[in-house]
Amino acid sequence: MTKTNPHRTPVRAVRKLLPALVTAAAFGAALPAHAADPVVLYTADGLENLYKDVLPAFEKKEGVKVAIVTAGSGEVVNRATIEKDSPKADVLVTLPPFIQQADQAGLLQAYQSANYKNVPAIAKAPGGTWATFVNNYFSFAINPEVVKTQPKTFADLLHPDYTGKIAYSNPATAGDGMAVIILTTSLMGEDKAFDYLKKLEQSAKFHTKGTGYLDVLLSRNEISVANGDLQMDLDDAANGGLSLKPIFLAAEAGGQPSTFQLPYAIGLIKGGPNQAEGKKLIDYLMSTDVQAKVPDIFGIPGRTDVPLAGKNGAAVKQAIAGVKLIPVDWTQVMAKKADWTTRWKNDVIGDSGKQLEVVKPK
Repeated sequence: MTKTNPHRTPVRAVRKLLPALVTAAAFGAALPAHAADPVVLYTADGLENLYKDVLPAFEKKEGVKVAIVTAGSGEVVNRATIEKDSPKADVLVTLPPFIQQADQAGLLQAYQSANYKNVPAIAKAPGGTWATFVNNYFSFAINPEVVKTQPKTFADLLHPDYTGKIAYSNPATAGDGMAVIILTTSLMGEDKAFDYLKKLEQSAKFHTKGTGYLDVLLSRNEISVANGDLQMDLDDAANGGLSLKPIFLAAEAGGQPSTFQLPYAIGLIKGGPNQAEGKKLIDYLMSTDVQAKVPDIFGIPGRTDVPLAGKNGAAVKQAIAGVKLIPVDWTQVMAKKADWTTRWKNDVIGDSGKQLEVVKPK
């Protein structure tokens, strides 16, 4: 693996949940003799470094363990959906359109955290069921040590040089995978977008269940181009020691590279086993202290009163400079999501027998 730090798991790699119940002895004197039940967080992958930095202070203050389940953004929502009648988690962090899916499915409980007040109205649900936690942008990524001529347009990815060297995450299980469809349909129109994806499939090696695995595969030179998001890609490159570079593509030659906002959103799970601490966890993660640490992992604070500052904040601004941000109608995306997923499986994948849920590489 190129430039891999052996002491750090790549930030977007899916981890199995550690045992939820931890004895008080494991916490030393920080917890009382009878520790409170854990607060359980289901989260899309990509924010592991942030959680590692900020959660110990919360655990010490509240005397409660935060048990984390990390997976693809669609996968965590699917898990919460299966458990709807007997919820196992208290807080959900995931990407659009899966946060909207969770809301529509009745998985979320309205909770108007006082720390939502500086989140723009467009970046939160009117009823308080979710709000943007960490803002972010959809991107593609390359291994710059292998790809010497950076692709500029979507058409560039159809070049024979990329045959068998492209992969992107499954739109049914990963928000970044669905984002591939969202961006291409927004720029090309639905029919042309699926025609393009069908052509692109001739160069696709496989598809992954989650997006974070792709950064590892890029760095290993198992593939050359993948989808991702700006926060994840910059963090994996800078803090994960992986050889990759985020890029943005234009619809046509000479055009402006384009993308859209793809934020991590946070919400309270309805009927969760530890809602009191779940609310406190949301308040804490949306506090100015935690939001000020978001640029450390190349994310953008969800609150407008917390600046995108520091060296890493400057790197985000530089990466997005000159890139056109297009609006996304998430209501329309939710209306189209099921049809798009079916069309992708039928028209793009067809009977190719290609792998659709490649999981974490060893």
